[in-house]
Amino acid sequence: MRKILLRVLLFCAPLGLLAQEKDKTADSAWFVTNYKKEDVYIQMRDGVRLFTTIYAPRGSTGSHHDNGSTKAHHRHPILLTRTPYSCNPYGEEYSKIWTTPKMAYARNGYIFVIQDVRGQFMSEGDYMDVRPFNPNKKGNDIDEASDSYDAIDWLVKNVKNNNGRVGVVGVSYPGFYATMAALSGHPALRAVSPQAPVTEWFIGDDFHHNGAFMLMDAFGFYSGFGKPRHGLIKRKTGGYQFPVKDNYKFYLDGGSLSNFAKMMGDSIDFWKDIYAHPNYDQFWKVRNTRNWVQHIPANLPTLVVGGLFDAEDCYGAWNLYQAIEKKADNNNKLVMGPWSHGGWAGRSTGEFLGNVRFGAKNSEYYQNNIERPFFDRYLLGKKDAKYVNEANVFFTGANKWRMLPQWPPADKTDRSLYLHGNGSLSWSKPYIDDEVKYVKYTSDPAKPVPYAEGVHMGRTAEYMDDDQRFAGRRPDVVVFKSEVLTKDMTLAGPVIADLFASISTTDADFIVKLIDVFPDNFSYTEKDGKGDGKDYPMGGYEMLVRGEVMRGRYRNSFEKPEAFEPFKITEVRYKLPDVAHVFKKGHRIMIQIQSTWFPLVDRNPQQFVDIYHCSNVDFIPCDIKIYSSHDHPSRIILPVVR
Repeated sequence: MRKILLRVLLFCAPLGLLAQEKDKTADSAWFVTNYKKEDVYIQMRDGVRLFTTIYAPRGSTGSHHDNGSTKAHHRHPILLTRTPYSCNPYGEEYSKIWTTPKMAYARNGYIFVIQDVRGQFMSEGDYMDVRPFNPNKKGNDIDEASDSYDAIDWLVKNVKNNNGRVGVVGVSYPGFYATMAALSGHPALRAVSPQAPVTEWFIGDDFHHNGAFMLMDAFGFYSGFGKPRHGLIKRKTGGYQFPVKDNYKFYLDGGSLSNFAKMMGDSIDFWKDIYAHPNYDQFWKVRNTRNWVQHIPANLPTLVVGGLFDAEDCYGAWNLYQAIEKKADNNNKLVMGPWSHGGWAGRSTGEFLGNVRFGAKNSEYYQNNIERPFFDRYLLGKKDAKYVNEANVFFTGANKWRMLPQWPPADKTDRSLYLHGNGSLSWSKPYIDDEVKYVKYTSDPAKPVPYAEGVHMGRTAEYMDDDQRFAGRRPDVVVFKSEVLTKDMTLAGPVIADLFASISTTDADFIVKLIDVFPDNFSYTEKDGKGDGKDYPMGGYEMLVRGEVMRGRYRNSFEKPEAFEPFKITEVRYKLPDVAHVFKKGHRIMIQIQSTWFPLVDRNPQQFVDIYHCSNVDFIPCDIKIYSSHDHPSRIILPVVR
């Protein structure tokens, strides 16, 4: 019987793959037959022309919905993406839209437009990273909002058979450009979705977290992306040629950041900007898109989308949504699902990340029930499109979506979970006569704690929910663990680390990790969904729920860093990005604290020196004490839902 079953499985698996390939072939044939591609240059107000690719229905493709015009028949909405990553392929070849969730939009007759932003690839002009918004533009003054306005204006006036309604969507850096489009104020712009949006690059997104430099991502990205363009180009040359396939070894051998500046060379402008602006000065502040969202028109709906395990822009999604809620008066929605960067946009099914499973194809659910109904309502005028709730958030642990009227939920209560000197966690503050008043470890930048287990070159997405047992076994990582939970505990909102510490030097980093410890006898079942096929021991798994770094010198101000006074007890309090997680009955809560997270975060020399220009000899060990006494009660403040 087992042999027969095996033969059936071997026979069925190829048939399934063949069926998928057949569907893709049919979709590609349908798309090319029903859509025409056109490359155009759109002139901006200052005369610069931006290269733009348009995919438009050839005939009467799509649904017919009333948009208030007597000529609505056969008219189609425009969905625009502006990108610094190229709108290739150029020429007659088609982008493979049929392999993406956008194919469902094509069946409804959407017009797809993708544009190279100013100064990139085939667009004219000069490029600027996260070009600041200018609220006081005059005449031919430009920014990304004005370029968005001019592009939209040309499209609605020149693309045949459009219905006068435009939506803008973008993931990651294009999410920044989507936010800029929302600030344009064009009357034809009816819906915008910034997804995994870059909001600012010093406190939370991509290249800095709380002032700490995210070395691996920044060097890997800018060594290729930041290369200057010489004339109009259709492709860029590759990035840095790494001599080894071991990121820990490469970045450790690289030494201080001054050495990485030499490796990068003198041609990458933004790399030099990073080194020239080590603190949160005006250079960074004007590039924080959250400072300008009050300019979003009241009649413009926004859908902010992000991933709970987005290693690049988790901060951006949570905080852009909150900023729009506070400063704008529009119809603003939030979606946070169990994805890594861009997973909802076709990069993953949303069934699992690494070893952790989420029970269903959550990307498909999102596309069918949230994103497409959002655009259909405002661009197609479909009155029967599903209404998108205020906050659509997936709770890991329980593996369920919750549709909430606000975020964080109204019934969220901040509760203090105290660290005790014996390695325990408790809701009770340490007693006055506790004998163990601190835990101690030595942070040695010559032997930093790796951010993930194993040998690899590129930064993994899976580190965001990886097993942390490897870290807890090191002497430079201190561990605190709760008793076994007797009932489920739901967290919904930001986590706050409030530490009392003393250090033997003048600076140090603090990394706090919130961890879900699975029962020793835990294993997944069929109802938990499919994983990536690895047979990983999940009993005792220590799932990273949220981790974040704080560069100690910025504990009181990102603008004005301060040295520590050696051996003086000092409070270090900072916010970790929001969580939406259920610690199940039978699990434990764990907190790990360390001072290196390498090479995810650059090494702090642990002296109050200019980290971007110091030398290898400036890196020294630091003895760190985390206090857990009645007078200095270190704690983690958790957003507990009643």
